[in-house]
Amino acid sequence: MTGMVLLYIIGTFSAIFGFAAVCWWAYRPAHKKRFEQDAQLALESDPLYHRKLTGDQSK
Repeated sequence: MTGMVLLYIIGTFSAIFGFAAVCWWAYRPAHKKRFEQDAQLALESDPLYHRKLTGDQSK
């Protein structure tokens, strides 16, 4: 096994480990509430969405 092949193997496993670590961090239950609040940010600043929620028919 040459040095380059060993570097490719180490790089591949490092990328897989890094991807798994980011997935684990993002899907932890502790982050669920914060991510749900962040998902609502775009809707909170949309005036049409607020009119729809409140039933306001004025323009």
